Amino acid sequence: MTTVEETIEVAVPVRAAYDQWTQFRTFPRFSATVRRVDQVRPAVTHWVIGRGPVHREFVTEIVEQVPDSHLVWRSLGRRPRHRGEVRFRAAGEGRTAVTVRMWVEPYGPVGLFTAFPGATGRVLRRELASFKAFIEGLGEPCGGWRGTIRGGQVRPAEAEPPRSRVPVWPVG
Repeated sequence: MTTVEETIEVAVPVRAAYDQWTQFRTFPRFSATVRRVDQVRPAVTHWVIGRGPVHREFVTEIVEQVPDSHLVWRSLGRRPRHRGEVRFRAAGEGRTAVTVRMWVEPYGPVGLFTAFPGATGRVLRRELASFKAFIEGLGEPCGGWRGTIRGGQVRPAEAEPPRSRVPVWPVG
């Protein structure tokens, strides 16, 4: 297996970076390699990736997801096998460090690409730079999922209490 890890700092708060990352259907809007993502179930996604005439399809399961912290996934099925995680941490006022770590097993003609030292890391670095430009250009996420997943078990987000539109002034 090939291991790659890349970190990028984005000029948005942790919540905005995390919320945008959980909008998997938007990945083709900024990614050069992701063609389509379908959310099959809350913890299962179907991906189509590739460039030019070469493409791969695979299904992933989110095995752990904690809002504003991290997301861990693994591929389902036989090929291509991979797993990974993305972590979010505050990097100063209104800034977030996004770290992606992936373990990829080379497979077939596309797998030859992972055999070249640094090639997978360069692709990941380029994709993170595209995510940075995308989220910073938006300024805020175009959605977000605030539930948690642990051991494949999905827990929807707890409802936040409604916010009053009328200011409450202290008495006294």
